[in-house]
This record gives sequence, structure tokens and C-alpha cells, in this order.
Amino acid sequence: MEKFYLENSTLRITINQRGAEVSRILSKENGHEYLWNADEKYWKRSSPVLFPIVGSLKDQKLVIDGKDYPMSQHGFARDMDFKMAKQSDGKSIKFVLESNEDTFKLYPYSFELEIEYHLEGKKLEVLWRVKNTDFKEIHFQIGGHPAFMCPLNKKEKQSDCYLVFDTDKDLEYSLLSSNGLVEKEGNVLKTDAGLVAIDEHMFDNDALIFEGGQATKVSLCGSDKMAYISVGFESPLFGIWSPAGKGAPFVCIEPWYGRADKESFSGDIADREYDNKLAPGEVFEASYYIEIGD
Repeated sequence: MEKFYLENSTLRITINQRGAEVSRILSKENGHEYLWNADEKYWKRSSPVLFPIVGSLKDQKLVIDGKDYPMSQHGFARDMDFKMAKQSDGKSIKFVLESNEDTFKLYPYSFELEIEYHLEGKKLEVLWRVKNTDFKEIHFQIGGHPAFMCPLNKKEKQSDCYLVFDTDKDLEYSLLSSNGLVEKEGNVLKTDAGLVAIDEHMFDNDALIFEGGQATKVSLCGSDKMAYISVGFESPLFGIWSPAGKGAPFVCIEPWYGRADKESFSGDIADREYDNKLAPGEVFEASYYIEIGD
């Protein structure tokens, strides 16, 4: 699998051709590895791009124009080789995935998915661009799933760490059923001016799903309560996740333009909550950023 690199005086970024997935964020200043290394003992990925769905589907299938299309959690883009389309000065790079015979079997739309990365200082910007190259309207979801080392300091435990949200309000979240579908809504996460201690049982019921634009930046902190990494976004919802009961040394902060179906859902792809649609020739753009703290 071919790898590509972005680098400046502060960071060195590694990106895999498979899934156009960032697989390493290394600080050249302090030697810290900020991104999970995809050790299969806990989780075999580091920062997959979720497309054309986010989360799990009711009965593990999309219904499009009355026809069933089986699809596993988070879609197929994360497991496909992208084409590196453009690279500039080691500071930015663009990858492209175009619909093909394999994708049509799972998702009967013509599309072009571009993923760009831009490195500036201690910030990595991630840009998604979905183009409708079909003659009809298309429907999709897209999201990020970056996993960050937690704890960063090997002398600490995950339960010594904190999440920080850019709000002083308590947050409302949903949980998932054993089928990976939204089931338990209206839970409240109490914060201390946006600060939340990471409890060892926080992820016992899978991801915490926050809807309604309740925050636009989430950070991870060590025991000193100082942010060592932050994710900023404008997405309508986001997830926080770490594998339940495994003691995995990472936490995911996930900006989403989509979400798993509810247990009660039934209908066509166009009926799914957080559906994004594009007319022929239209383009969808969204972005988020990852920023290293001092």
C-alpha cells in the first residue's frame, strides 16, 4: 500500500492510499504520536473517511428506488484505493475516488469523492468534496473517524484524561443498540464549563452521539486539563467513541454529516435522517480540522 506525506517544521503526516486515510500525526518538536496506530488488538484503523453512509443501516441495507443494496457499517470508501490527484510543496495533497463497477454493485450512483489535506503550522485541515456525476439526484452521508492517543502521556491512564467542549452547557446525547442503531436518546452529559472527565464506563454502550450543533470544537486533555489535541468542525452532529471494555488507549472525535438509522426506521435512502442530496452536476463541500496543542 502506497503512502504519502505532508511535512513542515512542526508535524509529519502520513496518509495511506487505501481510503485516503491519515495514519500518522507525528510531532517533530516533542516526538509524540497523536494518532492511533491501527493495532488490530483494539481497532485496525486510524482515521477512516465514512462514505456513502455514517454508522449502521437498518437490516444492513440501503433501499434505493425500491431495491435493496447490502452495505456494512460506515460504507465502502474506507476500504478502497484512492488516486492521488495533486500534491503541492509537501503542504497539501488531494485524493480522488470515482464510482466504478465495484461501487455500482453497492451504491447505484455515479459520483466523485475528493479528499484534500492541508497542513499549516500545527493544524491539519481535512476537506471533503462530493460531486454528482450522475444524470439523476444522488443521496449520501459523509463523516470523519479520527482516533487520538488517550492518554498521550504513557504515565497516565485514560481515566486521568478529560474531554473539553467549546460550550459551558450540559450536552445531550444518544446511544446505540446492540445492532448499532440509534435507540437511547435524551441522555445528559454534565460538564464543568465544558470539561468532562473520561470515565472508564463512558463507552460501555458504544459511541456517544451529539446532535443539533451543540459544540463546534472538542479537545482531549491529560490530567493537567490542558488540551493536547483539538478537532474543530461545523457539522450538524458528532460522535465520541472508544471500544467498550477493551482498555483501548485512544478516543475518537468524529465530525459527521450523517448518522446511523434509528431502530424504528423504515424507508428509502432519501428518507434517512441527515440525508444529503445533490442534483446532477452539484457539489457538496465540508471540512474539519485537527490541531495540536502546545
